[in-house]
Amino acid sequence: MNIAIVSGSPRKESITHRIALHLQQKLSETGHSISIIDVRAHDLPLLQTVFSTIENTPEKFKPLAEKMFAADAFVLVTPEYNAGYSPALQNLFDHFPKQAHKTFGIVTGSVGGLGGMRSTQQLFLLIAGLFGIASPHMLVTPFMDKKFDSEGNLLDEAFAGAINNFVKEFIWLAERVKG
Repeated sequence: MNIAIVSGSPRKESITHRIALHLQQKLSETGHSISIIDVRAHDLPLLQTVFSTIENTPEKFKPLAEKMFAADAFVLVTPEYNAGYSPALQNLFDHFPKQAHKTFGIVTGSVGGLGGMRSTQQLFLLIAGLFGIASPHMLVTPFMDKKFDSEGNLLDEAFAGAINNFVKEFIWLAERVKG
């Protein structure tokens, strides 16, 4: 199964990207093919055209389209922006058609104590709008700047249980949806 982790923060020094790096390593241990789609690596304009196939995607975005169309499941990693998720993450998915019958994992983070919890509810709405299937087991990450170093290594071992539970439940659902 091809799983794409979407690192949804456009910030140069994104702290949530650390979580994406850690999850790439953890999910790779499950035997599935894991990639990261980093919104910072793609200069997507505001939506003008939906890329409905790889062939009708502008040359500049074809490598991105190949990853999006190849993904069987997605893990959305985003900081909380004003009680919502990253606009760059929304813009990415706006450029591609519906993601019907694909599993989505929700991972949020903030440097505060709520860990992006308010943005999780908005992500459930986005996933439903994409015709995706949201895993109810989320990874909400408070004080994320204290939990991972810049290479994605876990600094707070007390958080390992939450990560392991998220990975286990996400993979369980994604494997059953993929069949």
